[in-house]
Amino acid sequence: MSSMKKAEPILLSHEERTKLDAWASARSMPFRIVHRAKIIRMAADGVLNQDIAQKLNISRPTVQLWRQRFLALRLSGLEKDAPRPGRLPRISQKKVNAVVEATLHTTPPNATHWSTRSMAHAQGISEATVRRIWKRHNLKPHLIETFKLSRDKRFIEKLCDVVGLYVNPPDKAIVFCVDEKSQIQALDRTQPLLPLRPGIPARQTHDYKRNGTTTLFAALSMLDGTVIGDCMPRHRHQEFIRFLKLIDVKTPADMALHLIIDNYGTHKHPRVQAWLKRHPRFHLHFTPTSSSWLNLVERWFREITDKRIRRGSFKSVQMLITVIQQYIETHNQNPRVFIWSASVESILTKISKCKEASDALH
Repeated sequence: MSSMKKAEPILLSHEERTKLDAWASARSMPFRIVHRAKIIRMAADGVLNQDIAQKLNISRPTVQLWRQRFLALRLSGLEKDAPRPGRLPRISQKKVNAVVEATLHTTPPNATHWSTRSMAHAQGISEATVRRIWKRHNLKPHLIETFKLSRDKRFIEKLCDVVGLYVNPPDKAIVFCVDEKSQIQALDRTQPLLPLRPGIPARQTHDYKRNGTTTLFAALSMLDGTVIGDCMPRHRHQEFIRFLKLIDVKTPADMALHLIIDNYGTHKHPRVQAWLKRHPRFHLHFTPTSSSWLNLVERWFREITDKRIRRGSFKSVQMLITVIQQYIETHNQNPRVFIWSASVESILTKISKCKEASDALH
């Protein structure tokens, strides 16, 4: 007859006994804590594990588990669930590393990037496993982002100038982000839009009729988020001067005006320069070449495109212009200030990393 191993006795301090009594009789405590307190209290009174299990209607291993937890961690061990062993991993760390390495440094024979199916076939694992590995390592081979590094020799100088206007604008002045959104098409769908229904998205025909184009000139105020806008048939220097005159009329005469603008040739035309000399309160600040992301009016252009233009249907250019004007009026009734948050240092750090990555591939 084999001898049964005797459980290690539990000795309670006065404070521990008081705490366990309070937990065991508390109505507001979680049931699992009450149960654990009763187990330890009975064990301290010398009740056998099998008797505790029978009285509390639980298994004997559960009693043993919480006795051991209390002996190791005392009261704090009862407040948290015991760690569970969990399921053993089905694939080795070596295989996980192989999937990550292949995703980062190789491509399949007949594609530009890996899919879960192609990676699963190449590694001899399931697609679900590939998805879990990619999610854990934040790998998204199906996505690609575009970038363009500016070759402007005065890049840092212009960057500091523009960011300086955003984060520390001059006194008694208004900073505007100015640009043109050219060739906005008045597209008329050949069939009416099918409206949104439960379980079915709104639908529109792929084919359309072109009814002409317009160019939207816009100046986004960094002071209050309002927009000065006008639609014109073209975007030559003549139209740009006309828009500058509109800004001049729409703003207080005693305020200096700082315009953040790109390097489009129209903005540097001799007649534009002559007009600016006659209006000294205007100051143009040019973004570096290939750096439209520095101009916050591009974010506003994206909003009007997504919210009002892309899914619209316009039977004429005038109808398109009317819709744009209505959008600007509605926006200005409750404008939202766009806030620039990136510092010059953080931008230069990102560009430096991008250049290093690009140089490493050549």
